[in-house]
Amino acid sequence: MLKVISAAILIAQLFPTAPPSVDRLDANARASGNQKAMAVTIGRALFRTRWPAQVLNVYADGFAGHDIAGLRISGEHFHHALTRSEFLEEVASLVTQTFAAAPVDEVDVWASVPLRVGKDVVVAGDLARPSSRSVFTVTVRRGEPPAALLRRMRATASVYWDQEWAREALK
Repeated sequence: MLKVISAAILIAQLFPTAPPSVDRLDANARASGNQKAMAVTIGRALFRTRWPAQVLNVYADGFAGHDIAGLRISGEHFHHALTRSEFLEEVASLVTQTFAAAPVDEVDVWASVPLRVGKDVVVAGDLARPSSRSVFTVTVRRGEPPAALLRRMRATASVYWDQEWAREALK
């Protein structure tokens, strides 16, 4: 029990709570997918915390009896400087809270950064050009323990890292 209390205190110090009502407003505004109600539920759980790397969007999609959640986080403009280890701890916490909030089978997490696009570049429709690029991605299936996920991410097993981004963005 003491370990649980100590872990809760540590998490509260690393990831402070957000102001009241942010969870409801952000969850509705940032949810998408064919299981939007589930995405809102996940968002309400996640947006209670002010994460160092901001959660931009939450989606939930269901198909053939499987539900998958996706979390897109910002790869820039962190709320404070992050080390690689702190970034991975945040990802692991996000995944753990997502599994606790909804009965999803899998959580996909990716960090993205915006691309510089000119004023005449089309960013929507058939002629669209990408407006962002992924710099980190990981997929986690329900049942993978958080400690195993952290070990896997630290070993870069089944994880995508843009090495240039990681060197520049994570201190």
